[in-house]
Amino acid sequence: MSAIPLWRQYLELTKPRVVALLVFTALVGMFLAVPGLPPAREAVFGLIGIWLASSSAAAINHLIDQRIDKVMARTAHRPLATGALRPMQVLVFAVVLGVASMAILVALVNTVTALLTFASLIGYAVVYTGYLKRATPQNIVIGGVAGAAPPLLGWAAVTNMDGPWDWQHALLLVLIIFVWTPPHFWALAIFRREDYARALIPMLPVTHGVTYTRWQILFYTVLLLQVSILPVVFAMSGFFYLGGALVLGSVFLWYAWRLLDPPDEFFAMRVFNYSIIYLMALFAFLLVDHWLPLLLGS
Repeated sequence: MSAIPLWRQYLELTKPRVVALLVFTALVGMFLAVPGLPPAREAVFGLIGIWLASSSAAAINHLIDQRIDKVMARTAHRPLATGALRPMQVLVFAVVLGVASMAILVALVNTVTALLTFASLIGYAVVYTGYLKRATPQNIVIGGVAGAAPPLLGWAAVTNMDGPWDWQHALLLVLIIFVWTPPHFWALAIFRREDYARALIPMLPVTHGVTYTRWQILFYTVLLLQVSILPVVFAMSGFFYLGGALVLGSVFLWYAWRLLDPPDEFFAMRVFNYSIIYLMALFAFLLVDHWLPLLLGS
């Protein structure tokens, strides 16, 4: 029997650190969507609904992946893998979170956000985890659409996507996360490639080799650097964000280039860890740039 308290086991199902990053990007989407403060009710309940839906999707991921979690060192501690929770407990937990999310979004936010959030939940939990993850080495690329949705969900929560530029600007944020996902996840996959091979998951380093994957990471990082300046091109952000994006992107590019001939086996994990810092900082720059004119009194 696990010594970890039951509430911690359920919290583990929600992948709290991953979901926190997703909710942060949704929050930035909310603030960028309006010139001042976003409407309080839509913002608060929108974040709660997005958080609950993301947590539900994470729990479903645990449920579907319980077989492979048992044979992978990275995931062997998860509640289903250790037997601390039973599949029916996880299923009920995931359903309750998902239903609560939809009820909150429909009743207290708007239907557009509820529909987009539901599509994102199904895309990640069912399409990616249930099918793509096991079907193609491009799993993380195709499935990355669902994981990139939170800024769009946050934007929709406070605008209902009524404005002429709402879709264009919100989808720019989605595009950044979509292009960021492959180099982020493939760096982890390189380090954990033996785990994925043992679990029979066709991750790119397993099917095409480490060298090929390293070049793909470099390609996507170059693309990410270009995509990250699109908010400036489309007059969504200014020079403060541009400077931050170029510095952060240049460091990421250095990591990707160094990964072609890494100093040690653990360098891939350093790339993975930096990619998380990169995304958090990039969205923080977006937020500060948005508020800078107000802070400077202009």
